[in-house]
Amino acid sequence: MIVLTKRNNEKFLVNHNQIQCVEMIPESKIVMMNRDYYIVKETPEEIIRKIAEYTAKIQDVHRALSIEDKR
Repeated sequence: MIVLTKRNNEKFLVNHNQIQCVEMIPESKIVMMNRDYYIVKETPEEIIRKIAEYTAKIQDVHRALSIEDKR
């Protein structure tokens, strides 16, 4: 999950696998698979970076666990 910031500065977690699209209005509008949406302060580029960093972190953990399991 990634941390995003609402317009009122409230931070919240989003399951990036449930994001359908990011609309680029003056703010970023995160549209979820269930059609709910969130207006956030992060730019689309920041959102993409956060998703990439989270995915890389998960892959590193998986890789570390796979190596330990093969002993």
